[in-house]
Amino acid sequence: MNPQFEELDYRKTRLGELVLQRRKVLALDGAEAYEVKLNGEYLMSSLFYVAEAELARLGLGALKGKNWDVVVGGLGLGFTAAAALDFPQVARLVVVEALEPVVDWHRRGLVPNGRRLTDDPRCAYLNADFFALARGEGFDPDQPGRRWDAVLLDIDHTPSQLLNPAHADFYSVAGLQRLKAFLKPGGVFAMWSNDEPDAAFLEILRQAFGNGEGRVSSFDNPLTGASSANGLYLARAPEAAPA
Repeated sequence: MNPQFEELDYRKTRLGELVLQRRKVLALDGAEAYEVKLNGEYLMSSLFYVAEAELARLGLGALKGKNWDVVVGGLGLGFTAAAALDFPQVARLVVVEALEPVVDWHRRGLVPNGRRLTDDPRCAYLNADFFALARGEGFDPDQPGRRWDAVLLDIDHTPSQLLNPAHADFYSVAGLQRLKAFLKPGGVFAMWSNDEPDAAFLEILRQAFGNGEGRVSSFDNPLTGASSANGLYLARAPEAAPA
């Protein structure tokens, strides 16, 4: 059998009903798509990953040196993490994901990037709430307060359209300043958004970091035949003061 649609996994989670499905897109000559739905709404698709990969390229492309320690907030279908591993300078990549089933999909190889991430010794999964860790002692349970070269975030739809209202405090000046404390001097924070960069959030980002920029990531939409766009944000922690 060669079904047009297959539900690969269904779980009830703290955020609601989570579904991983695979289907053949007839409008694209039967191309295969992996899709994630949360409470009946589409959360992500393997057809649209350009901006997720660009998030890693933008954030890590702003770094210097080598032997980088990197955090990715939100595993999804693994495109940001996979693009980060394309950088040989990455020594350690910790992917923080609140929903255990999403980690399980990758470990079982149910999604396209699963084996790529799981088999790379530089990559580790951390099943935890990114926002709770950012409020607390950071992203390494074994080394509280550890600093990182980059934090790449792709969880909420936008800084104002949240998967969980409990995330809201992160997108404030105080919340971003807490995150900045977990970056090394010159470290980078980069974030994906479903919408193009928002002027109000850019101002918050600049107040927290002293700098901040927004980028538009455009891509060809294979379903509409037109161009679509997502937003990316970038900010840098201050460099170390001269001795």
